Amino acid sequence: MASMQQHHATAAVRPHAPAQESKQEPAIDIVHLYRMTLGDHGLEREVLALFDRQIDLLIARMPSVDAAGVGALAHTLKGSARGVGAWPMARAAEAVEAAPAGELAGAVAALAAAAREAQAAIADILGAA
Repeated sequence: MASMQQHHATAAVRPHAPAQESKQEPAIDIVHLYRMTLGDHGLEREVLALFDRQIDLLIARMPSVDAAGVGALAHTLKGSARGVGAWPMARAAEAVEAAPAGELAGAVAALAAAAREAQAAIADILGAA
């Protein structure tokens, strides 16, 4: 368990928060992920790989659906992001759900950026094991 904790302490430290903020939040909360997977490293890897794939699929579908569809896709991503501890991405997905029509494109762009940060952290975690 100690080696897994050491791995996690260094693997997902990619902050999503802007540089001007003093407190930076990792893209993936590895403590939450560890709890959600009951410390099962294999399950953790499987869940992260599925989430990574889901991000690609759902973000790619957003341009081809209407505003309600974008909201539904963002809602799905929000739930998945919360499940793995991708808090910045979950907040960005929630912002897409709440965005008025005139602000939807910007909210989707922010979600895509948060998704890239989450995917980079996932790649770090999966590559380090």
